[in-house]
Amino acid sequence: MSGLFAAGLILLALAALADLVGGRVARFMGSGPLYLLGAAGSACLAVLGGFALTGRSVQLAVGGWLGQAVPGQQTAGLAADRLSGLFLALAFGAAVPVSVAFASWARSPREKRRGLGASYALALGSVAVIVTARDAFTFLFGWEGLTLAFYLLAGSERHKRGRGAAAQITFAFGKASGAALLVGLLLLATSSHSIMLASFAHVPGGAVRTTAQVLLLAGFAIKAGLGPFQIWLPRGYSAAPGPARAIMAGVCVNVAFYGMWRTLALLGRAPGAVVGVVLVLGALSALLGIAHAAVQNRLSRVIAYSSIENSGLIVTGFGIALTGAAVGDRRLIAAGLLAATLQMVAHTAAKSLLFTSVAGIEAAAGSDDLEDLRGRARRTPWSGFGLAVGSVTLAGLPPTAGFVSEWFLLESLMQQFRVPGLGYRLVLALAGAAVALTAGFAGVTFVRLVGLIVLNRGTPTPEEPARWNIGPVITGPMLHRAGASASRQPAASPAAPGGADYGWAGRVAVVVLAGCCLAIAAVTPLEVRVIAAGLSPDVPSALTMGALKSPWVLQPVFAGFSILSPSWLWLEMPLMLILVVLFTWAVSGRRLLRVRRVPAWRSATIGVEGADSYTAFGYANPTRRVLAGVLDTRSEVREIMLEDNDRDDGAGAPDRPGPEETGQAAHLQYASDVIEVVEAYLYRPAFRAFMSVVAVAKRLQSGRLDAYLLYMLIALIAVIAVVTVLA
Repeated sequence: MSGLFAAGLILLALAALADLVGGRVARFMGSGPLYLLGAAGSACLAVLGGFALTGRSVQLAVGGWLGQAVPGQQTAGLAADRLSGLFLALAFGAAVPVSVAFASWARSPREKRRGLGASYALALGSVAVIVTARDAFTFLFGWEGLTLAFYLLAGSERHKRGRGAAAQITFAFGKASGAALLVGLLLLATSSHSIMLASFAHVPGGAVRTTAQVLLLAGFAIKAGLGPFQIWLPRGYSAAPGPARAIMAGVCVNVAFYGMWRTLALLGRAPGAVVGVVLVLGALSALLGIAHAAVQNRLSRVIAYSSIENSGLIVTGFGIALTGAAVGDRRLIAAGLLAATLQMVAHTAAKSLLFTSVAGIEAAAGSDDLEDLRGRARRTPWSGFGLAVGSVTLAGLPPTAGFVSEWFLLESLMQQFRVPGLGYRLVLALAGAAVALTAGFAGVTFVRLVGLIVLNRGTPTPEEPARWNIGPVITGPMLHRAGASASRQPAASPAAPGGADYGWAGRVAVVVLAGCCLAIAAVTPLEVRVIAAGLSPDVPSALTMGALKSPWVLQPVFAGFSILSPSWLWLEMPLMLILVVLFTWAVSGRRLLRVRRVPAWRSATIGVEGADSYTAFGYANPTRRVLAGVLDTRSEVREIMLEDNDRDDGAGAPDRPGPEETGQAAHLQYASDVIEVVEAYLYRPAFRAFMSVVAVAKRLQSGRLDAYLLYMLIALIAVIAVVTVLA
């Protein structure tokens, strides 16, 4: 197994090296081959994860390479137990088709970017190191490598507006995550007198253990995009090019959940306050993420914000497991971890598929604005198919893996009546209500994507007559402004296409990912068996297997509560569809074929079509109003003046002549602003205070040597004083 382990890492290293030094080769062959090297390396690591799941010994000694081997102690290096094997199989199983699609996408002459392939390989290599690290040093080494890879991926298009700032914010939050993990691991290493992760399980309970556990969970929460640390995620994901978003959101984010699962396995129960905070933050993050996703007008940001929702759902399941650990109910631990892992599997498959499909659609359309993408799936049918399947999966509709995972999560939350203590019950009930509300708004969010991009016939051409139109949408980093004016103007023409759909390799990748979203639901009982083996370091497999009432029927671990058979749904739903069609045919006869046909997804009003049909802003406006308290929506209606030639003359000043004197017509313009509440009221004030401190600190840089020596002396005296007090 060591050879397979080494082969996977070497192939990823060769992919990075080919991008950095293979300039001449890339000019003739393109960047595609290096991503195929990454796909081969990912396949090796995925197979390695499968072997680890069976309990076989998988390890690779790298202590001497990194320089942290300690004589006389257990050798530091890389190894995979069952939990590591589960995450290796999941992450790199998704990385294989994404890498193949990446290779197809990179064949376009417009997509040749030096360094992108190396950043991609660094990200995958860092994931492998994190998941298989046996000691704190190697774990932090991989974590910092992933932070650097995220920065490079998000900043690979720094020449475009806002991409450089997005990369910097992504890097800043990555460093904050690493700092929290560093301090937490140092506390555990100091108490256990070892840097081996396994030794941390022997740290005695107390303030040090609790503080370390809180710091570790905070560090992993930042990487997962959990509130209030979520503001980097939509920026970072949207700034990354093409399928790099799928690598970040579908593959790499799983290291945060691995860290949480591993922390539970090593440190066990957490204080009740910590459990409550995890549950509340998870549930509110899910609701806040889908609320923002529902009103975004850029496709990449819709899917990026939905990642916050999915992270919140996964962490909510993890919070259920923490609740079980706190009250000593191992079945509740199994139910929570199984629900969270099922949600993580669905998220990995669907998010990898969505971002991969979006890359194909954007490459063909040259834009990710939903107004420009109306009906675009008809020109990129393979990517459109992937977008539809991924959207249905994340909407939690049957017969997809998303439906099964959300059902299991809700059923696990309903076990709150089994938990002693009113506090735990109230928090679980609150989380359950938030998750149910999130599931409803997820359906609204992804129906909009499917309706506008897949089912819509497309934006009218300039030759069509002028119609009443809704104005463009302007999106900023914090303020999302949408203006709608009732003005008679020609409908906008579609964006100039930037290329075609994926080639055959990319199409195969999209079909494989779409098949996973659908087929995983059909074989969920087998999936539960695999997950039960992977979760054995946290909870005995026999308890997790309690989710199987019979070989093909599921229950939420606790017997006699509820049941579901996703496999039978796959048989029943097509059968019911056939029966309905046959019954309709028998009743209507030939009249069935004479039913009036209208274009799919036009408008709610009969006879209204073209530019007057639903827009992205118009469809989301009811959601924007319903969630005004969550989104801090601000609306404005003002009068504008339009000349006879349909030119918008702006808002008229009070001293201008009236419409009757100038021949202008008065119209109303509606504008709606969506505020990032956490950023506007937490981070921006904190940033202003920090910059004030920086301005004061700059004054100390006088350039005088004696002043700098004085600063060093003061710092030394302060350190000695602190050490003396602590001693």
